Amino acid sequence: MSDLQNLLTDVAGVSVGHATDLALGSGVTAIVFDAPATASGSVLGGAPGGRDTDLLDPSRTVSQVDAFVLSGGSAFGLDAAGGVQAGLRQAGRGFRVGNVLVPIVPQAILMDLLNGGNKDWGLHSPYRDLGYAAFEAASGGPFALGTVGAGTGATTANLKGGLGSASARTSRGAVIAAIAAVNAMGSAVVSDGPHFWAAPFEQDGEFGGLGLPSSFHTDMRIKGMTTTATTIAAIVTDAALTKAEAHRLSIAAHDGLARALSCAHLPLDGDTVFAASTARQPLAGPEEFMELCHIAGQVMARAIARGVYEATALPYAGALPAWRDQFADLRP
Repeated sequence: MSDLQNLLTDVAGVSVGHATDLALGSGVTAIVFDAPATASGSVLGGAPGGRDTDLLDPSRTVSQVDAFVLSGGSAFGLDAAGGVQAGLRQAGRGFRVGNVLVPIVPQAILMDLLNGGNKDWGLHSPYRDLGYAAFEAASGGPFALGTVGAGTGATTANLKGGLGSASARTSRGAVIAAIAAVNAMGSAVVSDGPHFWAAPFEQDGEFGGLGLPSSFHTDMRIKGMTTTATTIAAIVTDAALTKAEAHRLSIAAHDGLARALSCAHLPLDGDTVFAASTARQPLAGPEEFMELCHIAGQVMARAIARGVYEATALPYAGALPAWRDQFADLRP
């Protein structure tokens, strides 16, 4: 993987920070851009939760954002963007309206209210403070994966979910990277085995190096019909894109959800992918943009598998086991 760390922060000008509360069983991840980034996104799940997602439509006026937020907490977690916004305001960041700066912070949330953590937080949810803490923790260096930040309380149909990331380069040198909080309605592994659906795209044994199984069971495996679940993610590149191109990139990245999870985009999940361009590298032309779209699905699939692979079980009785609890001995 050459000089890349296989993380979202391989894209220059991007910082990532987590706030993790294991007692709560939830957390927040902030993705902060050094300078406003051209951004869009797409929501393909049937039960989404988000803040300022409408402005990401290519037809909307504002084309750049200061940060993205991924959070647990279901609708309560939408307070997290306010914490990140407060940090950005302190830093003098935001969209100028007269003499006022308004930080632009789209957010997506996942449902982790039923995972066993203590959600008896009193009058106000803790997510605004968690959002501010995630912003304060953001840096451009390596960051933790697994049961951290927005992946803290995440689960899948049969294994603990988590926070994953992956990166790659185009043939012309542009960097593209994904980050995903994997709280899927379905499963990231084939049946109840150790093999990841994303195995064809794995690089350097990043999620176990086990390849694909000799046979497949494709029956639907989901958490149930009385809850909701969501994989929330972002795809970011240093290639210069328009807002419309960022929107197309987010759609291409959704292909990675469908490759890494069975099932995805269900009526009771809220699968959401944000996309952004830091515009530090010129885009060579339509051919390179198509290559970016091609790679977007692959790095997203890899990030999702890594999120499950790196997760650890929550410290509660009866918590869903992690992949490492079940299959660590099978790693090469």
